[in-house]
Amino acid sequence: MKIIENAENLSQIRGGALVPTMGALHQGHASLIRAGAASGRPVLVSIFVNPTQFGPNEDFARYPRTLDADLKIAEAAGASAVFIPTADSIYPSGLANAVTNAAQFSLPAIATAPLLEDAIRPTHFGGVCLVVSRLFDLCEPSLAFFGEKDFQQLRVITQMVEENSIRWKSLKIIPCATIREADGLAMSSRNQYLNPSQRISALGISRALQSAANCSSATAAEKSMRETLDQHGLETQYAVIRSEKTLCATEVGAKSARALIAAKLGDIRLIDNARVGITSMNR
Repeated sequence: MKIIENAENLSQIRGGALVPTMGALHQGHASLIRAGAASGRPVLVSIFVNPTQFGPNEDFARYPRTLDADLKIAEAAGASAVFIPTADSIYPSGLANAVTNAAQFSLPAIATAPLLEDAIRPTHFGGVCLVVSRLFDLCEPSLAFFGEKDFQQLRVITQMVEENSIRWKSLKIIPCATIREADGLAMSSRNQYLNPSQRISALGISRALQSAANCSSATAAEKSMRETLDQHGLETQYAVIRSEKTLCATEVGAKSARALIAAKLGDIRLIDNARVGITSMNR
């Protein structure tokens, strides 16, 4: 496995499969790398903790940075190379300009209309789209793999690529299923923040999603999710049933939808989601 620090050396792996990450890799990331390897293309994993997608008072400074362990996980999962860029190589005009560019980024509707992550973290998707677009331009992949755990992010990036098909005409976004611990907790780099008591409470998120799956209407599902989160001591930011396509209110007659949750344990914020079959969209 090659370690690439200079963007000029990316030419040797262009046209391959890209797995963009912020490091702190776990088996969820490893599943994306394995999926990339299964495509038959060389897999490039990028590791960059992107400052432009963190808002004020968020966890940029303490975000886990575990490079040695990350390299071992990437290699074991089948990565051909790992790209470890500096902030200067991603944002050659400087961080201040990058923050301005992120704020002015032309976002797809799914990044602003649903009032989910976009409402709670209003600067987040500008930073995400800016860094991902830079990685696409630098790495020139033919495939890029993203997990469904960050479902709105997945849909935002997919729509961004669709709306810029001339710029990235040969690129396809590949969604990959959420990987969970044996007890149902979605794997996340931020799980490292949880103490043992919080780790138990966090199970309320997956249990809330399971409760939604047993409901026949959107209203009942949302009520059940909130009650389950409350029972586990979680502070609900949103617990909603939405259209998988638009992430806005579910359409009448839809056969399936997406349950999405964001909740906090103290200052630790976790998100999760699952597809649900809802027979009634009544609210």
